[in-house]
Amino acid sequence: MKKIVLSLFVVLALLQSCSSDDDGGSKHNDVVAPATYEFVRNGSSTVNFGGQTTRIQMAEELVAAFKDNLQTKIALDAMFAHVENENDFSDPDLNASDKSIRSKTAASVDYFSANTTEANAIKADFDNWIESQVLDVFPNWNTTATPGNAGNLQEAGGGSTRYINAKGLEYNQAFAKSLIGALMVDQMLNNYLSSDVLDAGTNVADNDAETVEDGKSYTTMEHKWDEAFGYLYGNEENPEAPQLNADSFLNKYLSRVENDTDFAGIAADVYNAFKLGRAAIVAKNYDVRDEQAEIIREKISQVIGVRAVHYLQQGKGSLGTDNAAAFHNLSEGFGFVYSLQFTRKPGTNEPYFTKAEVDAIIATLMNGNGFWDLTEQALDTISNTISAKFSFTTAQAGS
Repeated sequence: MKKIVLSLFVVLALLQSCSSDDDGGSKHNDVVAPATYEFVRNGSSTVNFGGQTTRIQMAEELVAAFKDNLQTKIALDAMFAHVENENDFSDPDLNASDKSIRSKTAASVDYFSANTTEANAIKADFDNWIESQVLDVFPNWNTTATPGNAGNLQEAGGGSTRYINAKGLEYNQAFAKSLIGALMVDQMLNNYLSSDVLDAGTNVADNDAETVEDGKSYTTMEHKWDEAFGYLYGNEENPEAPQLNADSFLNKYLSRVENDTDFAGIAADVYNAFKLGRAAIVAKNYDVRDEQAEIIREKISQVIGVRAVHYLQQGKGSLGTDNAAAFHNLSEGFGFVYSLQFTRKPGTNEPYFTKAEVDAIIATLMNGNGFWDLTEQALDTISNTISAKFSFTTAQAGS
């Protein structure tokens, strides 16, 4: 399957490289996307996104630690807001890094540079999920959960055991899936692909002159585009030719959406747009660059919308008959709903759902005893509300 996906990527890349505008225009003629995401200057690769790989790997360890009931709030907080050379992770390279997850959460230029109130509120949500996992869920690790009481539930047939709060929410899932939006999607769509970042300062003049950063092989504009690429493909064994399902975050769920026949081809659309946009930077064609950024915004936002609806519908299917399975799906849905506020409607500076709209949906999901009280009708209403903002139906996303 991986070889088939890669072959599809390469074929579509070659077709894309030869394509021209429908009206016969020539604005793409000087931009040729390579078969893979490989860019070289004077014999050296110009692609670099080490900071993104580091944060993805930090997030992997943090999310895994949510399921270790011997962890402390201090330890989990330190993993989230890592300080250089502190021993917060099992990987010494992560410990040595000056990067942190929290510093880049809800931190994009376009959405949060002038909106620190919302940025701080979002960071506080993540802080609270950590605290609540330690103070509410860990002490009840061996207690059977009931409405209004945290504990564990086992899925039917001897399946997985889920550890939930009093409202049925798995904090580890809420944290992980919300981080996809607040870190990976926000930094990609609203920061590194932003013209305010790509064209900041002397970036355009430097790129036109091929003036590279001190001691580096890349221009600043090239690097910013690569950093967007890194939040999706940064944990791949070979990022030049990604296979997908290489992490627990955006990369994994692009793979999930790609494997749904209703959305097949979306992975190639995103990959090709990244390649053509990067090639456009090399060719100094910023119109083509910006067109590709809009494609990426649309497709990545769609991934978030599709998975939000998918998990709400999957949760609906077992609600009341296998609550452990239902609550697990609904917890993932909770996180993807939360991530909707970081999406980006193409051609605008707006998400598909505002923070206020997301907060209203979350309030509905958590009303009363939360998931214990949810009805199929409520889940359908939320699902249809989300689908209506996108180009898919609830039935397509929910399968």
